[in-house]
Amino acid sequence: MAARILFPNASLLSTSRRPHRQLIVTSAAVSHQTLSSSITKAPTNISLKSARRADQNPPATLPTWRDIQGGDNWDDLIQPLHPLLRQEIIRYAELVMACYKAFDLDPSSKRYLNCKHGKSTMLREVGMASAGYEITKYIYATPDITIPTQPSTRCSRWIGYVAVSTDEQTSRLGRRDILVSFRGTVTNTEWIANLMSSLTPARLDPHNPRPDVKVESGFLSLYTSDDSTRRFTSGSCREQLLSEISRIVSKYKNEEEFGITLAGHSMGSSLALLLGYDIAELGLNRTASGSEIPITVYSYGGPRVGNSGFKDRCEELGVKVLRVANVNDPVTKMPGVFFNEKLELPWISSCSCYAHVGVELALDFFKMKNPACVHDLDEYIGGLKCANKMNVKKNEGVDILSKIRDFFISQRFDDSWAAPWQDGGRHRGELVQSPRAKA
Repeated sequence: MAARILFPNASLLSTSRRPHRQLIVTSAAVSHQTLSSSITKAPTNISLKSARRADQNPPATLPTWRDIQGGDNWDDLIQPLHPLLRQEIIRYAELVMACYKAFDLDPSSKRYLNCKHGKSTMLREVGMASAGYEITKYIYATPDITIPTQPSTRCSRWIGYVAVSTDEQTSRLGRRDILVSFRGTVTNTEWIANLMSSLTPARLDPHNPRPDVKVESGFLSLYTSDDSTRRFTSGSCREQLLSEISRIVSKYKNEEEFGITLAGHSMGSSLALLLGYDIAELGLNRTASGSEIPITVYSYGGPRVGNSGFKDRCEELGVKVLRVANVNDPVTKMPGVFFNEKLELPWISSCSCYAHVGVELALDFFKMKNPACVHDLDEYIGGLKCANKMNVKKNEGVDILSKIRDFFISQRFDDSWAAPWQDGGRHRGELVQSPRAKA
C-alpha cells in the first residue's frame, strides 16, 4: 500500500492574495512497467485551441489555452483534474525528461557534462521526434563551488534547452510557445549548491534591487555564475537565457498569441522559477504594444526558492506557477523544513522564512523497496498518467513534517543538536534523479 502524508487543511495554506488549492492523487506501490501497461494514457488528439471537455458534463465555457496556462490560477481545473490540464502537465514533464536522457555523464566522453546530441537531432534521439518543438539554444550553468579532489567541479555543464513550437504545434496549442526546459540535480556540486540554504537578496533588477525579495543562495549562484573557459558556453546561465528569450520574442513580436513556458524538475524547477521572475521583473515579456506575454512555470518535485517577499513579488508580476509535488518527496519540503510559509510566530519575520510559490497539485506515491522513487521524475509522470484511476481527495490532515517542526519550535537546544540533522542533509543526494536513458 502507498504510504500517505496529509497536509494541513487547504484553508490554513491560503493567503490574502490567492488561495492555494491542493489535490492528492494516491497510488499503490507498483513498478513503472506495470503502470505503463495498465493506465489510461493522456489524450493526444485534443486541441487546446478548440478544446473539448472529456467528461460527460462539460461546462458552458470550455477552457482556453490561457486557462490551461494558469490565466485564472487554474480555477475549476485542479479538482477534479481537467484532462486537458493533465495532458499538458505530462507533456511538459516529458520534455523535461528529455534533458535527463540526453545528458552525458560518461567521464571518458568528449561531451562529458554536455548534451550527447546536437540541437537539430536531440528530441529525435531521445524518442520525441513528434514533440512539435525546434531547439534554438542549449543552456549551461556553473556551480560556484570547487571540490579539491574533483578538478572539473567548477566548470559549466549542460542544464537544459530553449525551444520554440513549430507552426503545426502552434496551431494546435493556439499560441506560439517559447519553452525552456531544465533538468534537475545530477552532479555532486549541484547537490552542494542545493544545500547552500541561506536567503540572499536576488537583486536581479539593477534599477530596483528590492532587498526584501530574497532567494536561496545556491540556486542564485547556479543561475548567475559564469565559466569563461568552456567552449560551449558564453556568459552565465542567466545571460544565455535572457539573451535567447529576448531574441525569440523580437522575432515573433507580430504574432497575436504568444506564451512563455518554463519547466523543470528538482533543482531545475528552481531555475525555471528564477527565470520566470527575472523575465517579468525586467519586463522582457512586454510587447511594443504594451501587452504582456503570459509566463507559466511547471515545477516537478521542486524545492522552495525564496522568501515570502519573493512569493508576493512573483504573484504581483503575474508569474503563474503550477507545482506538481509528491507528498512523500522530502525535496519539496526544502529548504525551510521548519521556517516556512506555515510558520506564524510574532518574533520571526516572514522575510526570513521560505515560501512556496503558486498552486500545488499533490501526488501520493511511495515504494518500500525503492524509497528514492519519491523524487524520480519518471515516477511523477507515471502517477500523472494514472491519475484518472486513483482516489482524488482534498487535503484535510496535518503532515508529519509540520508536527516535527512544531515540536522543535517548543524546545530549546544548544548548537550540538544540529549535527545529526546536517548529516541527514548530506545523504539527501540519494534522491538524485537517475539520468538513465530510456527507449
